[in-house]
Amino acid sequence: SIGLLLGSQFFALQKPVTIYVDGKKIETRAYFARTVADVLEKNQISLREKDVVEPALTSVLEKETSIKVTRAFKVKVIADGQTREIISTPVTVKEAIELAGIKIGKEDVVKTVLTDKTKPNQEIEVIRVTTEEIKVEEPVEFRLERTIDNTLEKGLTRTIQAGKNGLALNTVKIVYHNGQEVKREVVDSKIVTEPVNRVVAMGSITNVSRSGTTMNFREARYMSASAYTYTGNRTATGKQPAVGLIAVDPSVIPLGTRLYVEGYGYAQAADTGGSIKGDRIDLFMEDRSQCLSWGRRTVKVYILD
Repeated sequence: SIGLLLGSQFFALQKPVTIYVDGKKIETRAYFARTVADVLEKNQISLREKDVVEPALTSVLEKETSIKVTRAFKVKVIADGQTREIISTPVTVKEAIELAGIKIGKEDVVKTVLTDKTKPNQEIEVIRVTTEEIKVEEPVEFRLERTIDNTLEKGLTRTIQAGKNGLALNTVKIVYHNGQEVKREVVDSKIVTEPVNRVVAMGSITNVSRSGTTMNFREARYMSASAYTYTGNRTATGKQPAVGLIAVDPSVIPLGTRLYVEGYGYAQAADTGGSIKGDRIDLFMEDRSQCLSWGRRTVKVYILD
């Protein structure tokens, strides 16, 4: 009958179609559709600029057809102080840079892996790398050499030879990223002038003769010595001030230490003072005239055993 004939023709025109949009599967059935374009239109799938459709829009549907729609998207490529925008389906980062009309130099750096596929709204930065070499003078520091002097008291030193820095000429490689320095390294160095090392003699004597008596000591040092007299106060150790008791910096000479001060005699560290810091001592004397006569002078001080 005519009804059966129309029904069979209607069924024959229904062609199963599977549509994929960016990999997402959409199954549908196209009624009376002849081409790929017809299917997309019937399923309200609109296309934007540079979207890719496989098979082509004009392709005639087969008995069973798969249609793949790959959406194009924006990608920004940043280089040389400019941002260029391309619209493309997923391509490699390298291809995206090429599509933006940018050439990658041998030393240039791209933060993204060149073989990775692009993603929507991705930003790709091409960093221009340049280098230069400059010559830089640099001092070569002298070293300190020590030697023993058996004629000098332990704790004292004597300079035999003054030190003098040498001079080196360095070749320095500077690396720039987009014109900004990011690294510098010495790639070559030549000594122009050799340094002269400082040579210092170290004393080793631990006993000396004073007033016909041998005096043993731990070390000797030169110190700045001033003088003071009665103030009406006891010393920091609680003793009454007396000749032979002196003020020291306890961080240099511990209180209670026995000493011999040239020009003053035997003494004991028994007091402190606000201005007595470092290599400075204050000697007690009987009256103000003796203090004025002494003034301030540099003396050799022996720290006794």
